[in-house]
Amino acid sequence: MKFIMAIVQDEDAIKLIDKLSEHRFMVTKMASTGGFLRTGNTTLICGVDDERVEEFISLVESNCKSRKQITSVNASHLSTADNYVPYPVEVAVGGATIFVLDVAEFRRV
Repeated sequence: MKFIMAIVQDEDAIKLIDKLSEHRFMVTKMASTGGFLRTGNTTLICGVDDERVEEFISLVESNCKSRKQITSVNASHLSTADNYVPYPVEVAVGGATIFVLDVAEFRRV
């Protein structure tokens, strides 16, 4: 058994949870926040049998696509001036970060 933690953008989370449920994966959803853009993310955690790990990852890949977005970034760390002006930049958002960990023991009580 594996413990999978998938961090996805909020925009992709609902569709992904629906697809995972259709394939009988039971997931726990947690709200999280990204460090760079400080935008909302969803962290999904799930216990998955070893033979279904690739199926889980495939569903995440097909439902969480990376895309470009224009956002404002504060340049305070780049300047020594007291007045900071945010400026627009294009960044890649979306996709997913997936952690797959071995499970030493699993119990449902």
